Amino acid sequence: MSRPDNDHAGLSRRDLIKSAAFAGAALGATGAFTPALAESVTAGSNPDLAPPTPVGAKTMKGVPFERHETVRIAIVGTGLRGRSVLHEFLGCPGVKITALCDNVPEKARMAAKMVTDAGQPAPALFTDGDHAFEKLVQRDDIDYIHTATPWEWHVPVMLAALKAGKHVSSECPFGSTLKELWDLVDASEKARRHCLQLENCNYGYNEMLVNRMVHAGVFGEPLHGAAAYLHDLREILFEDRDEGLWRRAWHTKHNANLYPTHGLGPVAWYLDIHKGDKFEYMVSMSTQERGLTIHREETVKEKSNPKWQEQYMTGDLNSSLIRTNKGRTILLQHDVSNPRPYSRLNAIQGTKGLFEDYPARVYVDGQAGGERWGTIDSWKAKFEDPLWTKLGEQARNGGHGGMDFVMAWRLVQCLHEGLAPDIDVYDSAAWSAPFPLSEISVAKGSTPVKFPDFTRGNWKA
Repeated sequence: MSRPDNDHAGLSRRDLIKSAAFAGAALGATGAFTPALAESVTAGSNPDLAPPTPVGAKTMKGVPFERHETVRIAIVGTGLRGRSVLHEFLGCPGVKITALCDNVPEKARMAAKMVTDAGQPAPALFTDGDHAFEKLVQRDDIDYIHTATPWEWHVPVMLAALKAGKHVSSECPFGSTLKELWDLVDASEKARRHCLQLENCNYGYNEMLVNRMVHAGVFGEPLHGAAAYLHDLREILFEDRDEGLWRRAWHTKHNANLYPTHGLGPVAWYLDIHKGDKFEYMVSMSTQERGLTIHREETVKEKSNPKWQEQYMTGDLNSSLIRTNKGRTILLQHDVSNPRPYSRLNAIQGTKGLFEDYPARVYVDGQAGGERWGTIDSWKAKFEDPLWTKLGEQARNGGHGGMDFVMAWRLVQCLHEGLAPDIDVYDSAAWSAPFPLSEISVAKGSTPVKFPDFTRGNWKA
């Protein structure tokens, strides 16, 4: 998720060590940074083929949470994003934060102070190295775990939590390879515990409003959606702290859409993906890489800086087209390397009209004023989502315009009332799948690549 607008933590000794070693790690890393192309001989060649279903596994689609009068939550990763999500959970009724984990002790202590300042008992802290979360997940006073670590740790944390019998979620991306995504699906089904991505953009005001308009038939039959993450992150990527210590490394390893879910999640809801439709295949292409190289030339003056040893391979603008089983299409884009206003595109076109965001505007066949865009304001009274009606005033004091609080509140509501989560492991896997699939398609000259069916046929329900 994009960085919240709060103060940076101080640069720790661990951060300095990581920064000094960054270039070698970026150029020589394997494992978490292994390109999706390494899978092309197996899952990458036939991504539509599901691995064998684990013995005893059953679908998690529509499975409710057990009811919890008090929801006991632990957070792994208490940097900028972790503390932002913690703030939202602390604003929800009936939540107790029982444990926190970070390999930088100062950050864990900052998060713990937020908990005690909110009037709760001090949570247990786990700060003994990169794998401290493996001890945290074994505690019996945790109902739900969320990870806000650097991307390469999302999957290890979630798999450990599922093995320990805990519900778990992550920031985006949910996983970076097809194998990781299938591993999460299989582990969730085997454990009978939910594993999902907390995609805040699905809970944005416009996204929830438009979702209700789509399902009320305002735009007719849906035909096409547009989704993106277009965000100038050059300064963040080149910082010597926080995300700058790890996020830039992904640009040295993958020519792909590295961050598909913010735009794709809401559009998937508009199109009822996994509720009667599914992503069928996609084609992808990337421009050349220029933005990060130019930014380095303009801002990193010392040629001895390790950043000059990095070679960036992520094309500046990646564009993909997804076709669904019902014949609908989606434009999906990613660019974090160039100067531009922020946009997630967030558009839906149907047989009777369309919505386009940034700025928000609506056109419906026969509307007053002829073939001109109208504002979204006139639709709010009828189609504002009840969650925003209920929570809007409180939500707007939270992160990302309020969507973060609505997301957290709704998750807690599902846990309190024993409801199925709005987003499940199959949604989460499908929304992140364009990361490895786009890399495969780009490398093969924009060849169409099949989407895996993570539901194993249950999308038809």
